[in-house]
Amino acid sequence: MVNVGDSKTLIVHPASTICADNTEAEKLQMGVYEDLVRISIGIEDSKDILADIDQALKVV
Repeated sequence: MVNVGDSKTLIVHPASTICADNTEAEKLQMGVYEDLVRISIGIEDSKDILADIDQALKVV
């Protein structure tokens, strides 16, 4: 689970984590769609963050 205020870069899929208990109508009202991901950028070196994101996107 994502920790608020964490210093690490985190990526979460809100529809299946944070909003998992909400109805589909509630998710739509909040703007939480199945293809939405939330990225919280941390304090790591920016080149490392971008390389990690690039690597992850090649898999999907």
